[in-house]
Amino acid sequence: MDVMQVSGGTNRAGLAPDVFAMPAGMAIRYDQPCDALTDLITGYHVYRATGPASIGQVNRFLPGTANVRFAFEAGPISVAIGRRTFGPLPAATLYGPTGTALKATTNGGIMIGFGVSALAWSRLFTRSAAEYRDRIVPLADALGPVATQRLTSALRAAERDDQVAPILDAILCDLLGPPHRESATIRQLTRLIGQDGGDDVAAVAGKLAISPDTLRRLAVRHFGFTPKMLLRRARFLRSFLRVFRTPGGTDYSAIDPSYFDVSHFLRDAGTFLGMTPRRFMAMSTPFLARASARAPRCSARRPRRCRFPPKRASGSSTRCPPAGHLGSIPPVIPRPPPSSTRRKFRCPIRRARARRLSEVLPHSACALGVPPAAFRCHTGGRGALVPASGPCAIPTSVPFRAGPSRAIRDRSLGATLAAR
Repeated sequence: MDVMQVSGGTNRAGLAPDVFAMPAGMAIRYDQPCDALTDLITGYHVYRATGPASIGQVNRFLPGTANVRFAFEAGPISVAIGRRTFGPLPAATLYGPTGTALKATTNGGIMIGFGVSALAWSRLFTRSAAEYRDRIVPLADALGPVATQRLTSALRAAERDDQVAPILDAILCDLLGPPHRESATIRQLTRLIGQDGGDDVAAVAGKLAISPDTLRRLAVRHFGFTPKMLLRRARFLRSFLRVFRTPGGTDYSAIDPSYFDVSHFLRDAGTFLGMTPRRFMAMSTPFLARASARAPRCSARRPRRCRFPPKRASGSSTRCPPAGHLGSIPPVIPRPPPSSTRRKFRCPIRRARARRLSEVLPHSACALGVPPAAFRCHTGGRGALVPASGPCAIPTSVPFRAGPSRAIRDRSLGATLAAR
């Protein structure tokens, strides 16, 4: 093929041209599909990288739905998904649904692709999306060699990047199978996943008027993940893109209101990015930065609730917290100093027995007329019981030793309390 002219841009109205400004030797284009494919194809993308800087170039991409990609005039390409690396990749590949960020190492050339929604998966592919989860396979293995060759030949003949969208529109409309019998439920589930809020699996199943088991089967078959993972991933991606677009990338008040606090969001970042958002954004993500620009901005967000509202002062009125307020930090309770007589139970069985002992102590104390408040239990796997100050205080810890039954422990503990 003659080298395709990739000047960048989009067929979507309302985006400024400088959104697609790239460093020298790089170009990017994003196009929307035709109206018939709006709910099926998430978008078309064209990447180009040339020159010495394109050799060994590393780019990172967020997890998401399945993608089909074609490489032309390109050097070896390898992609790492989590701890698994795929490469060198063939010219036409299927990227399955992913639950963690992708790290792509390329060596120049042109890459053309499109995103496949769950609704499109039900009409393009016969096998379950879960079989391709976090995997990259040759497109011919999933779509068939005839359809793969047809797509590759048509894209190879394109002379300009603005011809890619019309070519793919025509071919994909012809390749689509009949609508799936559960298309309406799949479309509604896709809409619910994309909404803000803290809906759990049971709530989503109730809104769809199906059982949780049916919801799980539907999600795994067409989305590739369980409903719980889909909700978590969508919530994190919405929040991450909002933080990504803020100047400096540190405004965590933009995260989804269903997050309890920032640490909750950061734990999800470890799951889906493998690192903190700040570190991910500091890495080389030129294509991702432009991809986030085409995501619709949220014009109005629900107000965030303060998890730890300030106390009402006497004679004053309580005001609403400022927007994005995550609540005051609760006071840190200092840990007691380590005791030489305290035993650390590394065995899970002993830890469980020690926890049961903390339940036995208040009952035994009540039987002897000793207030349970006179004791406190330091948990955390140590199993040591330290009495509080008072007339019934025991000067030493009473660690649990495996062996005696619960009845014997009750009697021995009761005798100890009675003697003191």
